Amino acid sequence: MTDDQVRPTVPRSAWNALVVLMAGMFMALLDTTIVNVALPTIQVSLDASEATLSWIISGYALAFGIALIPAGRIGDRVGHKWVFFTGLLLFTVASVFCGLASNSAHLVVARVAQGLAGGIFVPAVTAMIQLLFPPQVRGKAFAILGSVIGVSTALGPILGGLIIEAFGDESGWRLVFWVNIPIGIVALIAAARILPSGAEARSQHGYDVVGLLLLTAGLIALLVPLIEGQDQGWPTWTFVTLAAGILLLVAFGWWEKRIEDDNPMVPPHLFSHPAFTGGTILALVYFAAFTSIFFTIALLWQAGLGHTALESGIVAVPFALGSILGASQSNRLSLRLGRTVLIVGTGMVAVGLTWVWLVLRVQPAADLTHWDFLVPLLIAGIGSGLFIAPNAQFIVATVDRSEAGAASGVISVMQRVGAAIGIAVIGSVLFGTLHVAGKDPAQIPQAFVDSAAHAMAVSAVLSVVSFALVFVLPKKVDPRGGPPPTE
Repeated sequence: MTDDQVRPTVPRSAWNALVVLMAGMFMALLDTTIVNVALPTIQVSLDASEATLSWIISGYALAFGIALIPAGRIGDRVGHKWVFFTGLLLFTVASVFCGLASNSAHLVVARVAQGLAGGIFVPAVTAMIQLLFPPQVRGKAFAILGSVIGVSTALGPILGGLIIEAFGDESGWRLVFWVNIPIGIVALIAAARILPSGAEARSQHGYDVVGLLLLTAGLIALLVPLIEGQDQGWPTWTFVTLAAGILLLVAFGWWEKRIEDDNPMVPPHLFSHPAFTGGTILALVYFAAFTSIFFTIALLWQAGLGHTALESGIVAVPFALGSILGASQSNRLSLRLGRTVLIVGTGMVAVGLTWVWLVLRVQPAADLTHWDFLVPLLIAGIGSGLFIAPNAQFIVATVDRSEAGAASGVISVMQRVGAAIGIAVIGSVLFGTLHVAGKDPAQIPQAFVDSAAHAMAVSAVLSVVSFALVFVLPKKVDPRGGPPPTE
C-alpha cells in the first residue's frame, strides 16, 4: 500500500485555515527585516540616535520572544483562535501607531507593542497546525510554514526599498509599517470566519508569573547597556546593569528549578539533555548572526555610501532569492539527508558571511558595488533557507516526544532573544568603531566600510560557531510527525 493510500484526507477547511495562519506569520516575520532599509530615513526624519536604531529592531525581537511562551499557554487554556485574532488585531493597531510616530521614543514604544503582539499570535500558528493536520500530512503543512518564514524575512529589504523609492523618504518609512494594515484587516476577517474555535485546556496549572518577570527583567537589563552603552560612552551604570541582568537570569534559573513540578515557564529538566542545551545555544547564536547582517548592510549602503533605500534593498536580493530557493527544498532534503542539510546550510552561511567580510576588508569604498556581494549573499541565502525551516525539528528531537511542545517554545524564545542580542552587539560594534578623521564628510564612506567590516566579522564568527554547534543534533528525525519549524 502506498503512502497516498494510507494518508488521511484533510478537509479543505484545514487548508483554508492554513492560508489565514500564513498571512499572520508573513506579517510578523516581514517586520523583522523590512524596517532595516528604512532606518537611515527614520534617523533623519525623527532625528533619532544610533541607539534608537538598534532599539527599533532589538525591542521588537525581544518583546516578540518574551511573549511567546505565556501566549502559547494561554492559547492552550482558552483556545488558539481568539489568541491568534487578538494578537493579530493588536499587531495591526501597533503598525498604525508606528507609522504615526512623531518622535523616536514613540516609535520605539510602538515597535515594542508590535513585537509583543507578534509574540502573542505566532504560537497559535504552530499550535493550530498541530491540531488541524494529522501526522502524515503535518510535514507538508510545516514545509509551507518554513517557506513562508524564508520568503517573508528575505523579501523585507527589497519591499521596504521599493516602498520608500515610490513614496519618498518621509511617507515611505511610515508606509513600511502601514503595509501591514490591509493584510491585517483581511486576515482578521478571514480568521473570525474560517479558523475553528475551541479551548484545548491541556494544562490546569497556573501561569509562572514570577518566572516571566525575572526573565523579562534579566533580558532587558542585559539589552539596555548593550544598546545604550556605546552611545553614552560606557558609563558605570552600564556595567552595573549588565551584572544585574546576569544575576536576574541566574535567579530565573533558580526559580524555575524550585517550581519544576508546578508548571515552570521553562522546564529545567529539558536541559538535562546535553544535545538540547547545545541546540538552544545554536538557535540563539544563529539568529544573532543571521538577523544582524541586514542591519549592517542597510546602514552601510545608505548612511555610509549615500545610496537610496531601493539600492540598499537590491543588495539583499541575492540573499532573498537564495533563501527562497533553500527553504523550498529544505523539507525534501531533510527527509533524505537528515542533519546533513543543517550542516550544509550553516556551512554555506559561514562561507557567505566570511566572503562578505573579506570584500569589505579589501575593497575601497569608492569601488564597492552591489555586484561584489552577489555571489556571497546568494550562497549565504541558500544556506539560511536550508537551515531555518527544519532546524527546530532537529533540536526538539533531542528530548522526549512528550516534551516536544515545551521544547519548541524554548527554542522560539531563544531565536528571538538571539536576534535582539545580535542587533544590540552588532550596533555597538558598528557605531563604536565608526570614526571619521577630522570630521571630514569625504571620509565617511570609507569609515563606514571599515566599521561594517568589523560588524560583519562578528556576524561571520557567530555563523562559524553555529556551524560547529550543528553537530550536537541528531542525524535523523521524522519531519512528518515532528515539531514545527519556528520563526
